[in-house]
Amino acid sequence: MGQYIELTSENFDSVTKEGIAVVDFWAPWCGPCRMLAPVIDELANEYEGKAAICKVNTDEQDELSAKFGIRSIPTILFMKDGQVVDQMVGATSKQEIMKKIDAIA
Repeated sequence: MGQYIELTSENFDSVTKEGIAVVDFWAPWCGPCRMLAPVIDELANEYEGKAAICKVNTDEQDELSAKFGIRSIPTILFMKDGQVVDQMVGATSKQEIMKKIDAIA
């Protein structure tokens, strides 16, 4: 069973440098972020071995939020081989996220 990866400034580069990574910037107090959480869990299962499904707690990792210019949460970055190739801001559907992942795969 797949599990999302909690990213910090220590492991961010090593996790995202190769292949596809989906990075959800969120915070515990954010209502739309909590609505998106079950979707992230489902994606972690469905894309296990195909894409790294990750989360960054913006309250704890403010340097990562600043590095990627995160101004609103939830923000989802779609990365390929360490480079941001797309992003979505705000809560969205699982289908929309899957379309973006499949487009860069």
